[in-house]
Amino acid sequence: MRRLATCVLAAAAVVTGVVVAPTASAGTTQPLDYVALGDSYSAASGVLPPDPTAAPQCLRSTSNYPHVIAAATGAQLTDVTCGGADTGDYAGAQYQGVPPQLDALHPGTQLVTMTIGGNDSNVFISSILECGTLGASTLGQGSPCKDRYGSSFEDTINTTTYPALVQALQAVRDRAPDAQVAILGYPWILPATGGCFDKMPVAEGDVPYLRGVQATLNDAVRRAAAATGATYVDMNQVSEGHDACQAIGVRWIEPVLQGTNPVIVHPNALGESQMAAQTMAVLGLS
Repeated sequence: MRRLATCVLAAAAVVTGVVVAPTASAGTTQPLDYVALGDSYSAASGVLPPDPTAAPQCLRSTSNYPHVIAAATGAQLTDVTCGGADTGDYAGAQYQGVPPQLDALHPGTQLVTMTIGGNDSNVFISSILECGTLGASTLGQGSPCKDRYGSSFEDTINTTTYPALVQALQAVRDRAPDAQVAILGYPWILPATGGCFDKMPVAEGDVPYLRGVQATLNDAVRRAAAATGATYVDMNQVSEGHDACQAIGVRWIEPVLQGTNPVIVHPNALGESQMAAQTMAVLGLS
């Protein structure tokens, strides 16, 4: 996510089946034409090894979930995921020399995956950063973030992010009308209660508050998928117990402190592999 990556660097659906390409010759099939769109959760920003074909600003990894899916299915992958992307970067260039993500799509595209929406209006990442700052100021006590911001984050998601998601998904459909389009929810960053102030500087009372903000974002993604005929890949249940407060080897998301990735509050390699597994399970890919 754009602001978080900047701060880090500055500081230290079940579908009916697999879409099979037309046979190229007797007994053979062409690989699935697969385009990966989306933000840093799709790009696996901070996970090694980096993708040498990506613009440096995108912080894309070859261990991201699109590469895992492509390796497992033999798909022909076009990966334009980019850290910091929001829905506006589908139709417009995110950085100089980085084309609009929609340019990667064409009428023959068969599969599209993405995580997107978390950077829109900077609301989701801003909530994490602001709550972290306020939590540090109270040494983890109380609910200073909820007390200051109330429903403002969720209001922005519902009034601004949701319609932007619908527009973006419809634009994908327009460019690739025959593709199976899947949009993933974001894996849980925090547990439902309690938290881990040593790793995530969020006040104990703000842990359920931030969890609610993320739940609202994931629900906006789900509703946008339903409104546009896309498949929603629900990460809520499968990522429970794998939040940033958990131990190495259990957590799918890296914490602010004591983490292993330079890009904090983002999926690690295990998280990306599990996002791939859930996507393949929902889409019936093998």
